[in-house]
Amino acid sequence: MRNGSPSSNGSQSEEGSSSSDHQQPQQEAQEQEQQLHTPTHAHAAVPAATSEEILAEYGSNLKLLECNSQVAELLTILRDKNTTRSDFKFYADRLIRLVIEESLNQLPYTHCDVETPTGAIYEGLKYRSGNCGVSIIRSGEAMEQGLRDCCRSIRIGKILVESDANTHEARVVYARFPDDIGSRQVLLMYPIMSTGNTVLQAVNVLREHGVPESCIILSNLFCTPMAARTVVNAFPKLKILTSELHPVAPNHFGQKYFGTD
Repeated sequence: MRNGSPSSNGSQSEEGSSSSDHQQPQQEAQEQEQQLHTPTHAHAAVPAATSEEILAEYGSNLKLLECNSQVAELLTILRDKNTTRSDFKFYADRLIRLVIEESLNQLPYTHCDVETPTGAIYEGLKYRSGNCGVSIIRSGEAMEQGLRDCCRSIRIGKILVESDANTHEARVVYARFPDDIGSRQVLLMYPIMSTGNTVLQAVNVLREHGVPESCIILSNLFCTPMAARTVVNAFPKLKILTSELHPVAPNHFGQKYFGTD
């Protein structure tokens, strides 16, 4: 495994915010709530982007999880301020599993013939060898179990991104990957993208370790249009899968999931 310099407490600022796990995400959430509740937005719902709108503006590499009634209910529960932590974690894990399953569909497959117990030959598919996961600490770690539930022996690396106390620019302070990550397909896991800055830094580190941009799939739960635009413009060959593209990101996700709110 390749190593960077671990932080003193293993915590992470979300999306290039301050080094505190609590203050900046909560501040961003409060600012977004205030924007939505100004007189010009009073009682007005903010719609999420449709698949057609995403294709037209961001291209085919940004994919949206099919928003059926089940997914819509999960999104609603996770955004509801009255959802208890136990319910939040339960329904977040359900949404994570759906996103991970669809992310795996973006991996390359190869044809495979197997013999059934009756002696018949079945023409099927199997993953090409060399896949791994990378979570962006800390909120990205919430998605690790969902990946392990789908891929029992998959290897998972980690990246910690924090913001500089003076410049507030996102910087990588810790990275740990399989030694041969440059030859693997990588599922990069990060549930909330508000600005895209954290993901930009994480992808840059993966590229420095030899991972081609086209071999990275970003598994994401909630993404703002600004973050999507930032990441797509910087890395047009990167594949992104998210459950929702919406102007307001639930920045409380990591705190509520891990019980630190």
